[in-house]
Amino acid sequence: MSLFMRNISWLVYILLLASVLPGCSIDQVHSTADHTDFSLDKNDLETYGLAFITPSTVTGQEEDKQTLAFAFANAMQENRPDIRLVTLPETISAINIADLTEDYKRMYVDYRDTGVFKRELLKKVGETTGTRYLAQLKLSDFSQNSKSRFNLFGLRLLQTKEANIRLFFQIWDSDDGTIAWEGTEEMSYSWDTGSEKPVTFRTIVEKTAQNLISLLP
Repeated sequence: MSLFMRNISWLVYILLLASVLPGCSIDQVHSTADHTDFSLDKNDLETYGLAFITPSTVTGQEEDKQTLAFAFANAMQENRPDIRLVTLPETISAINIADLTEDYKRMYVDYRDTGVFKRELLKKVGETTGTRYLAQLKLSDFSQNSKSRFNLFGLRLLQTKEANIRLFFQIWDSDDGTIAWEGTEEMSYSWDTGSEKPVTFRTIVEKTAQNLISLLP
């Protein structure tokens, strides 16, 4: 075979490979999830309801609060439809209608400084949302990166897309101001692909949420 024909063959092979790889991916998930059940009994969430309150995040991730709560609540609705759930937008709307915005803000200032939600403020939020239990999420870490895995003649055909997250999930009892349940998970999610599409924040949050939700009574 002539040099010209060999080059043509390689070019065809590269074009075929480039057209196939974007549709292929190999998911790799490494996670560690742990939890402690302090006082949450079976059927408590179904009976008394669960309302999401505003998540807290590390500096630089403040814009992800809404997405975090949305993705987690969506996973909760899909995996535990038996739980009477109040989403974050519904909680915030109820707080605003009840003219409790200053109390709600003060509750978070106290939490930021002490790690504690005051009982009387929790009770107000619980009564306003019509639920006993309040779900609070804390995003401790999130990162994304991409690295080349396979290059041919300067053409990047295969990449590893990766995202890492560390998430803390607490359920507070608004009746007595105690933590009824808490769980934490660290997850590394990656895939080898020819696509430019990254591992999105919502994707890894939903996968983390599914694991934590599976631990609930």
